[in-house]
Amino acid sequence: MPDTIEELLEDDKSFEGFTRAQVSMVVTNPHLEDNPIVYVNQAFTRSTGYARSASIGRNCRFLQGDDTRKADVDKLRAGIEAEESVTVDILNYRANGEPFMNRLIVAPVQDNRGKTQFFIGIQKELRGNEMSTSAEEINAQLIEIQNRVASDLSMIIGMIRQQSGSTSVPEDFAALSRRIETLQLLYEEMKLSDQQSNRDSIQMGSYLSRLAAAIAHIEGRSGIRVTLQIESLEVPIETATRVGLVLSELLTNAFQHAFDRIDMGLVEVRMSRLSAGGLRLIVADDGVGIPADMEWPDSKTVGGRIVSGLIEGLEGTLHLGRGAAGSFITIDVPAGAALTDE
Repeated sequence: MPDTIEELLEDDKSFEGFTRAQVSMVVTNPHLEDNPIVYVNQAFTRSTGYARSASIGRNCRFLQGDDTRKADVDKLRAGIEAEESVTVDILNYRANGEPFMNRLIVAPVQDNRGKTQFFIGIQKELRGNEMSTSAEEINAQLIEIQNRVASDLSMIIGMIRQQSGSTSVPEDFAALSRRIETLQLLYEEMKLSDQQSNRDSIQMGSYLSRLAAAIAHIEGRSGIRVTLQIESLEVPIETATRVGLVLSELLTNAFQHAFDRIDMGLVEVRMSRLSAGGLRLIVADDGVGIPADMEWPDSKTVGGRIVSGLIEGLEGTLHLGRGAAGSFITIDVPAGAALTDE
């Protein structure tokens, strides 16, 4: 089993090729020597020509070249050393040697103790007329994405650290890349990749359907059927973030554990509006079931802590049921979550 977060992330290929965002995203770990990359999205690999395997474990400076201005590099380094957000237009180079101008925003991602755990880099290639576009106009778009990413990652890190005395980056980030991709699918749904969005709500039917289909495609296997029954519903972005992460945890858990030594099975995902307002999410399977003597969500696991923290943040309730075959988990989010029909 891998020993470090970087090895764990590199091992986790489950969502490779999933995201289609046009804004590149990089996560680096300042707790390791030379602050290496531990995550890149597919937009980064498309833009730079460097595969994930060729990027992870290296400092971002490998994108620099002979004509990269030292002043830009110094500005970037100073912001990172001060653990402050910094924006710079910097000349980078693709894997084939082709230069391109990159609008880069780097910001620290802090845990609930205010300690920087990662740096998030949001970058967009500047082309043609964008070269003359004011920094303020493009920055407004990228900063909105960066703020959302940093906020959501901080939330996950805080939940992972809950009930943990560890002050170092824990080794149980095995599925961190999947969680980042779950969030990024939300950003895509918000259309933040292409233009600044002033929306404060999200279409949950589209988001959860895409998320469930993607996880089923990657985590599922022949013989395991998946059915979706998701009503059209629009909710605040903060609610969508938490509900999407909950669904990601529950579905992944079902695919990985519910059908041990079983060739055939069914996973159901249902979401509906509650008559008094709010929403209900149900994830059910007809597999081996969660043992009666097992605590769930398990506070000793990352996934369990994340689910509990997300439900608490939603002021919701979770009920675990055990059927004749398998288990079903019902999550109710109170009134105020649902806004309007799509």
